[in-house]
Amino acid sequence: MLKRPEEVEAISAAQRAVEEAVAAAMRVLREADIRGGMLYADGTVLTSERIKQIINVKLMERECVAQHTIVACGVDACDPHNEGSGPLYAHQPIIFDVFPRSGRTRYFADMSRTVVKGRASDGMKRLYDAVRDGQEWGVAQVRAGVDGKAIHDGISGRFAAKGFTTGVKDGRMQGFFHGTGHGVGLDIHEAPRVGKVNHVLQAGEVVTVEPGLYYPAIGAARIEDMVLVTADGGVNLTQFSKELEI
Repeated sequence: MLKRPEEVEAISAAQRAVEEAVAAAMRVLREADIRGGMLYADGTVLTSERIKQIINVKLMERECVAQHTIVACGVDACDPHNEGSGPLYAHQPIIFDVFPRSGRTRYFADMSRTVVKGRASDGMKRLYDAVRDGQEWGVAQVRAGVDGKAIHDGISGRFAAKGFTTGVKDGRMQGFFHGTGHGVGLDIHEAPRVGKVNHVLQAGEVVTVEPGLYYPAIGAARIEDMVLVTADGGVNLTQFSKELEI
């Protein structure tokens, strides 16, 4: 769990590749045309598969291999494990979750972002703002000696205070129903967990902070950064911007 400086450097290098790949995909989304609520690029319907291809090929150019890259739009995004498929739509949330492994060092990186091409609804804006607030608050709590469960509980409390409760509605779980984060290294999901189980963070761990909210009637958002735990606080290894509307 405790990473040496060269391991942190390897994770950071993989993260730079992720950011370059996602930036390439975002450029295509920004330049896409909106016709009848659907997105078009180069005269053809823009799909989840095409965006994933752009990301995965760019990662390969950086000697990274991605599997199960998520580009999920609309209702698909309300299932955190749905990788996304088919056409991408304007004015609906698109969740990106990209977690490749470096073919050179074998270390992983992990990042999630949520965007809307066009205009987000007022409800979606409120949901996204709540997730960003909770995520950035969580990142600020990361330091050696802090219990990861306290971070998770704090984020959950912030969501509830804004009216975003968690529970079963219309036969499916809605709200914030997954953990806040996990360790990253030679595995994409490794110890420690930042969630409902107690774990006191130690200097040298690299953990994600990735809360999300999921409501089919409103939309979904997840934002994820990787953070190095130090005695003085957390060092955010993720440099990619956070914006909703593009």
